[in-house]
Amino acid sequence: MTKATPITHTHESPRHAALSVRRPWGTFMRVVGLSLAIALVSSASIAGILAWKITSSFDSVFLAGEEIKLSGVGAIEGAFNVLIVGSDTRANQPGRFGGDAAGGTLNDVNIVVHVSEDHSRAVAVSVPRDMVIPIPSCPSEDGTSMSSAMAAQPINVALSYGGLACAVLTAEALTGLTIDYAGLITFSGVASLATAIGGVDVCVNAAVDDPYTGLKFPEKGTYNISGWEALAFLRSRHGVGDGSDLGRISSQQVYLSSLVRKVQDEGVLLDPAKIYGLASVAANSMTLSNSLSSLDTMVAMAMVLKEIPRENIVFVQYPSTTGLGGVYAGKVAPLPELADALFTAIVNDQPFQLDKDATGVGSEIEAQPGDSEIDPNAEQTGSGPILTGVKGQSAAQNTCSVSYNY
Repeated sequence: MTKATPITHTHESPRHAALSVRRPWGTFMRVVGLSLAIALVSSASIAGILAWKITSSFDSVFLAGEEIKLSGVGAIEGAFNVLIVGSDTRANQPGRFGGDAAGGTLNDVNIVVHVSEDHSRAVAVSVPRDMVIPIPSCPSEDGTSMSSAMAAQPINVALSYGGLACAVLTAEALTGLTIDYAGLITFSGVASLATAIGGVDVCVNAAVDDPYTGLKFPEKGTYNISGWEALAFLRSRHGVGDGSDLGRISSQQVYLSSLVRKVQDEGVLLDPAKIYGLASVAANSMTLSNSLSSLDTMVAMAMVLKEIPRENIVFVQYPSTTGLGGVYAGKVAPLPELADALFTAIVNDQPFQLDKDATGVGSEIEAQPGDSEIDPNAEQTGSGPILTGVKGQSAAQNTCSVSYNY
């Protein structure tokens, strides 16, 4: 692993199904789709061969009740929702991530992305892996049986009951959104994508030493991370915040917002080598819903997403808390009233912004050189009414992960 080097400058929420409209983000889907779009318009014959090679490599699954809606590039209209799942499978992983040890595969990362009706805003909601919620009845991955509905289960068991389709059904029941598209990525895929994009800059407010993932930053500052080190950063819980999954989510948003800025600022999608590298890695490390495995769909989605201003790309945590007893002991409990307010705004495409200090326990606004104190007013966190209590940040905000000291 190449060490990172400092860069110079030292409960159950009400379902809103009646409000939801089924219509045909993750930063990753945007990258792959736009990459393929650029390839197609650059050279029809060569790009056609490469596109076939890449898309034919994707593993795909049908979601429950899935319908194929798009027939060509540019056909995507209206709001749409995507679920991005990170699997904790140990297959082909380094020893510190469990090696090839057997065990149930869990959906440890769950990000629901909503793009607004007018395509001017995107909200990415991270659901804590340990949040205790009901799991609906799900068909098995081979379609031969159905699991029973269960109460009071951590959300990350959904994948083990019915694969990606069950994770989608669970996310729909939790959020009230209809999710038409979904993608699952493995540990190795995350690491490879971070390398293919040329690394991502992340800031820490002090030295970090996580004995569980092996993540080490010797001092405060900004580091460019890629490969397994990027994965270690994204998985680190004992190195950031308060040691909880909520701290890890806000630290992950430091990475994701920086990734958006990199894609927008550095011409990543104009580099043919990076374009093909990203698409190839994705093909070898992702499972997609059948609705998303179409090249036309990827391109159409990318065409919608590529122009959203970064201040209108908002990353939020599903409203939740730790420290409660009963079924929530040692786990995460949802906050129903705040979650209802958040998803009412999302389902109705109502813009909102966050409190000035909304970054959460795992991150903080980065102080700029010469600042006597951090100015939370420096950058926008969306627009519209403030959803007080919702944690997160916009892609426009430069933030730093907060070091966790034992």
